[in-house]
Amino acid sequence: MEKHKLGEMEEKLADLIWAHAPLKTKVLIALCADAFDWKRTTTYTMLKRLCERELFAHENGEITIMTSKEAFKSGQGEQFVNENFGGSLPQFVAAFTRGKKLSADEVREIQKLIASHEEE
Repeated sequence: MEKHKLGEMEEKLADLIWAHAPLKTKVLIALCADAFDWKRTTTYTMLKRLCERELFAHENGEITIMTSKEAFKSGQGEQFVNENFGGSLPQFVAAFTRGKKLSADEVREIQKLIASHEEE
């Protein structure tokens, strides 16, 4: 199991939980029945998978966030760069921008981001 890889429905469930957490299990079951037409058992199975990835905790009938959506997405991005570009952010940026012109605003935004992370 890869911590930062989710199937399509796992990701939809995670988004639903991030949008409503903390929440009671019975509320999640109702939300999933409405959104996905899931039965209670399906909701529990999918929730268990997300808890195993340490995205959420499910204790005493309450679901809480263990990993924020932003932290999870950051981990996904880092994993993608590591797997596909040998961990090289410059190689990723070169591939991402190949054949695509960046606007002046995009260039400034990237430069600001880089400057804020530079070692002194």
